Amino acid sequence: MAVPKRKMSRSNTRHRRAQWKAVVPQLTPCPCPRKETVVPHRACVHCGLYRGRQVVDQT
Repeated sequence: MAVPKRKMSRSNTRHRRAQWKAVVPQLTPCPCPRKETVVPHRACVHCGLYRGRQVVDQT
């Protein structure tokens, strides 16, 4: 297991941690009449459409 040879300074630690950001997921409108928002490249959880085709059976 890799072990650091020297202590990392507080400044360097904080610079590294500053890059950890929460990212809001991109949402696109679903082509169904309800116009729900969907994460891209995923089937709509409300209607089951993906790229204009029914891929999930909504029962």
